[in-house]
Amino acid sequence: MATVIEPDTKDNPSGQKIKKSTKNADPESFSHSDVALASAGQVVSTSKMEQPANARKVKLANGLCWPIVGWLVLIHVGLLAAPFTFTWQALVLTLGLHWLTGGIGICLGYHRLLTHGSFKTYAPVRWLLGAVGCLGGEGSPADWVANHRKHHAHSDEDGDPHSPNDGAWWSHIFWIAWTTPGPVRTQHIQRWARDILNDRVLASLVYGFLPLNFIFSVMLFGIGYWLGGTAMATSFLVWGVFVRLAFVMHSTWLVNSASHMWGYRNYVTKDNSRNLWWVALLTYGEGWHNNHHAYPSMAMHGHRWWEIDTTFLVIRLMRRLGLAWHVVDYKQRREANK
Repeated sequence: MATVIEPDTKDNPSGQKIKKSTKNADPESFSHSDVALASAGQVVSTSKMEQPANARKVKLANGLCWPIVGWLVLIHVGLLAAPFTFTWQALVLTLGLHWLTGGIGICLGYHRLLTHGSFKTYAPVRWLLGAVGCLGGEGSPADWVANHRKHHAHSDEDGDPHSPNDGAWWSHIFWIAWTTPGPVRTQHIQRWARDILNDRVLASLVYGFLPLNFIFSVMLFGIGYWLGGTAMATSFLVWGVFVRLAFVMHSTWLVNSASHMWGYRNYVTKDNSRNLWWVALLTYGEGWHNNHHAYPSMAMHGHRWWEIDTTFLVIRLMRRLGLAWHVVDYKQRREANK
């Protein structure tokens, strides 16, 4: 239960009382009850937690994960062709796909639905959102969910996969390159995202991630060729794939880095999470990060009138259409009961 504490005048210059949330934590061992506690950000016994001596040093000692490095290099090398292949049609395509794969796939699908259970929906909708999330280029649902739940459990502490305490660039991108593959990765996913692995369709996306992105790239090339020949096909490929993937990735990564360094705080939490308006703009509401860390499972991340959260607007639309229910809104319920 949230309790009112004295104002944090450093982070809340207005002097208003701000709330201290329950400590965010996720379990190492995923029973059904533990999954519920994890996605809600509630305390789980520390005996179930990983307690590494220094998680960053361990990752560095294990060496680079070359498949991931190759994926990141490929995207950023492809980005270099952007000035030479620009068309207005490709720009519109890039912006539209940024919202679809980043806003709907990553922010709504991977984050609010699969990681935190902020709402419920039909299984085919879950599977579709998982597939669209793959097209955001940030790994399979199981990988993404596991990393993010671990982040909440150890936010800005040793064990956090991407804390700016280990360096701004580490939290933004470098941590991904040192992701340990093989059995360690498998164990990591089993501990933090067992519920995703229990869904056969979502679990299959661990292997379907790269094929989906390849097929989607071929489709964009074919549509471009149909609309305007080889030049348009190349433009659609470069902008719709490489530019768009880099844009989606860096937008999301700014939540991990910038939103733990700059901005204001509505709530006292155990970490350095901040609300940062321009990150919220790029990520369709994810930049209201301090709000999210205070109430991890809450579907709405914007808690003040100016904190616009377009991802939540999509959830509201889904609810009206009968595609979403049990939308988590416990902050308002708690305040109404005071």
